[in-house]
Amino acid sequence: MSVKKSQSEVRAAIGALKSIVPTIAVISGVVNVLALAGSFYMLQVYDRVLSSRSVPTLVALSLLTIGLYFFQGGLEVVRSQILVRLGSRVDRRLAALAQTAVMRLPLTSGGRTDAHQPLRDVDSIRTFLSGQGPVAILDMPWLPIYIGFAYLMHPILGYIIAVGAVMLFLLTLLTEWMVREPTAAAAKISRERMALVVAAERNAEVLQAMGFGHRLQKRFVDANAEHLRCQERVSDVIGGFSVVSKIFRLVMQSGLLGVGAYLTLQGEMSGGAIIASSIAATRALSPIEIAIGQWRVFVQARQGAKRLETVLASLPQDREPLLLPKPTRTMQIEDVTIRAPGSERVIVSGVSFELKAGQALAVIGPSAAGKSTLARAITGVWPLLRGNVRLDGASLSRWSNVELGKHVGYLPQDIELFDGTITENITRFEEK
Repeated sequence: MSVKKSQSEVRAAIGALKSIVPTIAVISGVVNVLALAGSFYMLQVYDRVLSSRSVPTLVALSLLTIGLYFFQGGLEVVRSQILVRLGSRVDRRLAALAQTAVMRLPLTSGGRTDAHQPLRDVDSIRTFLSGQGPVAILDMPWLPIYIGFAYLMHPILGYIIAVGAVMLFLLTLLTEWMVREPTAAAAKISRERMALVVAAERNAEVLQAMGFGHRLQKRFVDANAEHLRCQERVSDVIGGFSVVSKIFRLVMQSGLLGVGAYLTLQGEMSGGAIIASSIAATRALSPIEIAIGQWRVFVQARQGAKRLETVLASLPQDREPLLLPKPTRTMQIEDVTIRAPGSERVIVSGVSFELKAGQALAVIGPSAAGKSTLARAITGVWPLLRGNVRLDGASLSRWSNVELGKHVGYLPQDIELFDGTITENITRFEEK
């Protein structure tokens, strides 16, 4: 799979959800209409049941409202399940690409990037799609329903809810502006922190034998402290705005009750309309309040998608391999020059030799002379700066990684068995 195709796959995986959005929007519309059942129930109880003192009317209204509540709950469960499966669908489409990046990043970046980050980015995208963030976004367009309902009770109440919604929306934009920088800083320091953890794990013997583990620990403690400071900044901003939005909503609800009571005393609306409008206001502003609380998850998912695209774009583009026969005659190394990925320093320069079938070659030299570097280049692990490696006259770049691997044995300096049986490791996990 080419990198260009892989990069577009990130957007395609998310863009494929557009076909499901109308269905979820319809479900959300029905849910929001049914959410008015409580308001209508209170309106009828206060204005009709209490005045008529009719128990059968109260029972009928209660049973109808309970039925609508159950129907609404069922639709919300279905909507939630759809969103969870949409998140899983995106994960399934991107997980293989992320795993490819995990395998190739150490070979192209020289170990200076967190190879596990692509998988965490996929997790952040799935977490957002499966959570309450999309629910809040889908509920926001139905805000005019509740404003219109309150307006029918009395125009002033409709205006109050409309102004409150605008204020909370501006609060959401302010949240986005204030968390963007600290969230990006937290993501960066988190990668640095994790890199120190991985380095300590891989070099545990060296740290113990040479006695400088405490210095690496100090670097980790400093990075961890900065990570915590960034997380605290993000939490303070989002938590603060969440509290402000909650308090604002409570003040507005109390204001609605006060204004409603005044209008009732003036004979301009009924007592039931006060409670009904208050319930409608709660439902109207709830999605915006949820969106503010979920903003960190949304920002992490957005940054994760961008980061995943950037990583995939940085990987070398695969060429269309040729179907070549098994190499049986010669291996030619032509003026090979090599440098480590991510480094400008040349390690091996101008090496040339040729081996025919049945011949062997031993390369000897002191430590850091370039022996392992040459082996990595011959097997295609590291790219060549100049020169060429040919098998039976065909350049190594014309082989696919899968086909070439069938004819290559490679033992690096540090080797670990993969999770599986000895037989599976020997057969390279080939399925029978």
